[in-house]
Amino acid sequence: MVEVEEKDEYSSSSYPLLPEDASSSADSHTSLKRTGTVWTAIAHIITGVIGSGVLSLAWSVAQLGWIGGPISMVVFGIITIISSNLLCDCYRYPDPVVGHIRNRSYAEAVRSYLGKKSMWVAGIFLQESYYGYGIAYTITSAISMREILKSNCYHKEGHDAPCEYGDSLFILLFGAVQVVFSQIPDFHNMEWLSIIAAIMSFGYTFIGLALGFAQVLGNGEIRGDIAGVSTTSVAQKVWLSAQAIGDIAFAFTYNIILLDIEVRIKFSIFGKYACLGLHVEVSLKAPPPENKTMKKASSIAILITSFFFLCCGCFGYAAFGNQAPGSLLTGFGFYAPYWLIDFANACIVLHLVEAINQPLFAVAERQIAKKYPGSRFVNNEYRIKLPLLPGFKLNLLRLCFRTAYVLSTTGLALLFPYFNQVLGVLGALNFWPLAIYFPVEMYLVQNK
Repeated sequence: MVEVEEKDEYSSSSYPLLPEDASSSADSHTSLKRTGTVWTAIAHIITGVIGSGVLSLAWSVAQLGWIGGPISMVVFGIITIISSNLLCDCYRYPDPVVGHIRNRSYAEAVRSYLGKKSMWVAGIFLQESYYGYGIAYTITSAISMREILKSNCYHKEGHDAPCEYGDSLFILLFGAVQVVFSQIPDFHNMEWLSIIAAIMSFGYTFIGLALGFAQVLGNGEIRGDIAGVSTTSVAQKVWLSAQAIGDIAFAFTYNIILLDIEVRIKFSIFGKYACLGLHVEVSLKAPPPENKTMKKASSIAILITSFFFLCCGCFGYAAFGNQAPGSLLTGFGFYAPYWLIDFANACIVLHLVEAINQPLFAVAERQIAKKYPGSRFVNNEYRIKLPLLPGFKLNLLRLCFRTAYVLSTTGLALLFPYFNQVLGVLGALNFWPLAIYFPVEMYLVQNK
């Protein structure tokens, strides 16, 4: 059974992460009930930051050594705290406390303080980061599926068995699943998936940390070197160190979701790892001023996550030394208990299934809808009811555009199936403009 629904426009409520023209004014927010506290914000920040990127930190510490690795994570943590404090003051415009315009996303804040041209530049970095994360999610999930088979093979055949499996089949399998899940219209339709993803993210990160700690106790020694992994040439060492720093930067990229947490939105937190988090109202009540509450919450949450990152990276390096795998749960770092390794990798896959790039979809589909307001292909929705299945809405633009997107990320993942390298490139490309340049520029403009 198919019914046609015609939409006049894509409502702004469906796309909470988009910049809007005048809807950020205080008038549009007066009817909202703000109940969020510093503890609510801390919980959402931690949920948004912790994800599969922490699994690469042991490898990063191995490249930088016992001095460079921990110091790099501390430095990135400090930079992230300073940057987030600057962004907290950009929530309101033109004044951080009594400004009449509330900026509900990173791009909106850039537009308010730096103008539309800067907003487009920031938007390019934001959308590029979202697209890159889609590729990284595909690679990570494929590796985890492969490692489940390897774990079972080693358990049955022994650690010396030739248990080798390619990545291509698993990349294609994950891409096929993503084609289906990408058709979910927006964040508001993903509550159940978000809850599962949040639980999975905490599950595999705690398992990785616990296994690293247990391995150190089992070894009876702390492995690793002051200078990290030795290489045959200086150029190779520089390259691996730069890649490791990029991986660490990737783990600390939190700023792009800060303003989305501060404003009242029912949404899945889109962090660097996936759309994760609970669909709850996280608006901060005032007084005290929202910027002060968010500064306190950000500082506490980043200190907690930085400590957690340090533990994951350092325990992983202490456990395996210079042989630390690219991902703590793969490589193959741990062999036993094999069922726990399987469970942790299954958690990664289930978590990243929700890595549906809603912000990028929202921007593209909104722009197309504005350009072709009378197009049935763009605006019509078809209610489809299949026997024994719940009804769902199908939009032809959404079907074609999102399917093409998933096919492109899957294709690039097939061409570049390199977990650490992809994370390093994404961290290197996005950390400076999004975590340093734009926050500092907005601060300078705000304070004249």
